[in-house]
Amino acid sequence: MAVAIPEKLADLLTYDKKAFANLALTLRDSTPQVTPVWFDYDGEHIIVNSARGRVKDRVLSRKPAVAMAISDPADPYRYVQIRGRVVDVTEDGARDMIDHLSEKYLGKPYPFYQGETRVTYRIVPEHVSAME
Repeated sequence: MAVAIPEKLADLLTYDKKAFANLALTLRDSTPQVTPVWFDYDGEHIIVNSARGRVKDRVLSRKPAVAMAISDPADPYRYVQIRGRVVDVTEDGARDMIDHLSEKYLGKPYPFYQGETRVTYRIVPEHVSAME
């Protein structure tokens, strides 16, 4: 069941705020991996995108549990922490999603595309804590 993002911090997840999500995963050897990622939020899911075969893809295909921290670019002491799980993985529309995310963060379509197969993950927040 999805948990609501605190209203006072909901702006961190908007398209206009260019905050990065620091996505934490657990590797096969049980060690942690943290990667800053572009993300979107549809009001229910955190949406991230990667390419097939990358570390994120391999880990999320095996173990859908994630944690992330999203800090305000203007005040890094203002942040939201989210733990959740991947509830949808799809290649459908994933190329369009990386362009959408690139428009948010770079102001132009994704310039690094090299023919890889893109994949989109929808993450449902199950536990949220925050610092205002």
